[in-house]
Amino acid sequence: MSEKTLTRMDLSEAVFREVGLSRNDSAQLVETVLAHMSDALVKGEQVKISSFGTFSVREKAARIGRNPKTGEEVPINPRRVLTFRPSHLMKDRVAAGNKS
Repeated sequence: MSEKTLTRMDLSEAVFREVGLSRNDSAQLVETVLAHMSDALVKGEQVKISSFGTFSVREKAARIGRNPKTGEEVPINPRRVLTFRPSHLMKDRVAAGNKS
């Protein structure tokens, strides 16, 4: 399995090649899209990308955790977590890639 990571630079390079914008404009476009997504998530909105998936923020309540080494109980504070639910098309595409 490949250990390659897709970066912002890779995304802006793909926009540069596919759309034909300048490299600076491509990088700015990627940054703008990511900023809009982040802002929406911070406000508690869902970000749905058709044929890809849905990003959403979930509120997790406070609870008591346990240190597995010592068994000591530790309080876990309430927090917000980012979740991603892939679309069926994305799930099928990834599953098909595993068969190769």
